[in-house]
Amino acid sequence: MSEFGFEGRVAVVTGAGRGLGRAYARLLAERGAKVVVNDLGGSMEGEGSDAGPAQKVVDGIVAAGGEAVADTHDVSTTAGGEAIIGTAIENFGRIDVLVNNAGIIRYAGLPEIELDNLERHLAVHLLGSFNTMRAAWPHFVEQGYGRVVLTTSSGMFGMDNNLSYAAAKAGTVGMARSAKLAGEPHNIKVNLIAPAAMTRMGGGPDEEPAVTAEGMPYMPSSAVAPMVAYLAHESVPVSGEIYTAGAGRFARVFLASTEGYAHEGGDASVEDVAKNWDAINDEKGYYVPADLMAWSGSFLKHQFG
Repeated sequence: MSEFGFEGRVAVVTGAGRGLGRAYARLLAERGAKVVVNDLGGSMEGEGSDAGPAQKVVDGIVAAGGEAVADTHDVSTTAGGEAIIGTAIENFGRIDVLVNNAGIIRYAGLPEIELDNLERHLAVHLLGSFNTMRAAWPHFVEQGYGRVVLTTSSGMFGMDNNLSYAAAKAGTVGMARSAKLAGEPHNIKVNLIAPAAMTRMGGGPDEEPAVTAEGMPYMPSSAVAPMVAYLAHESVPVSGEIYTAGAGRFARVFLASTEGYAHEGGDASVEDVAKNWDAINDEKGYYVPADLMAWSGSFLKHQFG
């Protein structure tokens, strides 16, 4: 048995019919997990459905000696999220790992962007992650074990034509940070991956080439999968954290606060803020809060001596 094996574990991977999800499903199966390969089979924009992509991945896993079943339910609905987890329970009797990878992208920015664009991204990325995680949670609690990997994106750093995608992906960070706290008493760990790969959503072709064009970085989905597998493994030492992976590089992304400026002696004025702007923005001595209460304690420490 491999030190980082998944023998006896059951994993659900959403959006696993192509690209990143396919790479995750293949690696987890290769390492011994029984895998539910979920994919609605729609377009990059979230239109239509096709059972073919999920089944093709399953066929490949089975041909390689692994165990997998296909699922084509829609993560963006409550019923769909419950059905996806139900597929794991019905076929394999349990659920240990949930990798929420399903997503869409419809490029648009202000002022042209329409409300439907934002709503659809939130439905798939944010609510989709919520629907499946909530459905899996009682099983995790009952067995005293669970691993969840949510998908965020470097897109949350901002792109002018990527508003909805960035907003939805940033939302998964707050959700993971709170789920981390709920999971701590039950050995449930929730982390995030910000993948870097040339998939169809990342501007690449539907089928990733074995090599890339000369002068271009080689960014296959398979280069992200080892980080996801580690975050999904029983030995992962962290929860509530963000990691990025791609093209051979692995790194942590984190939320931090500057020490800032603490005003004393009455109410602060706008002039006080302006005068201390450099101190407010000074990144020397920044800290990384573990959660909201940790941040509050640090932020208000000048009030309590």
